[in-house]
Amino acid sequence: MEFFIISTLNGLSYGLLLFLLSSGLTLIFSMMGVLNFAHASFYMLGAYVGYTVSSTVGFWPALVIAPLLVGGMGALFERFFLRKVHKFGHVPELLITFGLSYVILELVQLVWGRIAVDFRPAESLQGPAFTLINHSVTGLNLVWGAAPAEMCTAADAAVRLVCSPFPATRGFMMIIALVMLVSVWLLLTRTRIGLVIQAALTHPEAVESLGHNVPAVFMMVFGAGAGLAGLAGVIGGSTFLTEPAMAASVGSVIFVVVVVGGMGSLSGAFLASILIGLIQTFAVAFDYSLGTLAAQMGMQLSAGAQENSFVKLTVSQVAPILPYLFLVLILIFRPKGLLGNREG
Repeated sequence: MEFFIISTLNGLSYGLLLFLLSSGLTLIFSMMGVLNFAHASFYMLGAYVGYTVSSTVGFWPALVIAPLLVGGMGALFERFFLRKVHKFGHVPELLITFGLSYVILELVQLVWGRIAVDFRPAESLQGPAFTLINHSVTGLNLVWGAAPAEMCTAADAAVRLVCSPFPATRGFMMIIALVMLVSVWLLLTRTRIGLVIQAALTHPEAVESLGHNVPAVFMMVFGAGAGLAGLAGVIGGSTFLTEPAMAASVGSVIFVVVVVGGMGSLSGAFLASILIGLIQTFAVAFDYSLGTLAAQMGMQLSAGAQENSFVKLTVSQVAPILPYLFLVLILIFRPKGLLGNREG
């Protein structure tokens, strides 16, 4: 039971990290119609800027300063580069953001090097948030923080005792993602500026005639999306690993999330993130091959079939391709996405 609970929480935390990333990309696309190929690079930049700021003033100030700096960089990029090619259509927009991703990668390697940096979270986030203790006699118990060593040591060899800690950084990641979801939803639906942002996408001339600066609105939206990626970078970089390859490791997955959820749908991105996080986590956790599953079901495989490399493949080995398989199925049976309103 503790295995299922911890795996579910790990899947939810990974899914909410994907949502932190994909929400900024969804916000930019839904408001501006721009697919930002450099979005994962802003995530990496947030991690490295957070690492530098954290080493100077501490983790908690870095959690605020780094997203603001990355958001400012994103706003400047939209103002001086992306805006100049916006009138030429989507292909130049894709190409300039694609080029930006390589520029950021090279700059990161020049400034911080090609190896991983030691980005540690705040001391209060180091260690487990809680520990699940599964005792074959007393059942399942929860202990906040790290469980004492004597609670995780069985006095009798016949007693089954398993301690499963859940990292505090993952719990913090989940809280931040949920707070951000509620904040963005309230901003877009309950504030005047949110209504202006939504109206500027569909009726920019009418919004401009009312005295609003539509280009400034778009610059703010792009900067906010980059800032959300920077926030995800600070949390993800301190939780997992801060290295130059971190953008490439999540870059394609967040586009899968956006398409599966529905282009421009924030609620769809949230649902798709949770589904993909759970699918990948449980696929890695259940390390069974087709041959093992067949044997457990009482099926007898021939000697030739048992030596087949496809039969020997474990679920964890195919876990990286599961999101893309999910994407293919969505595009075949529901091209507009889970909660999307338009095709593609």
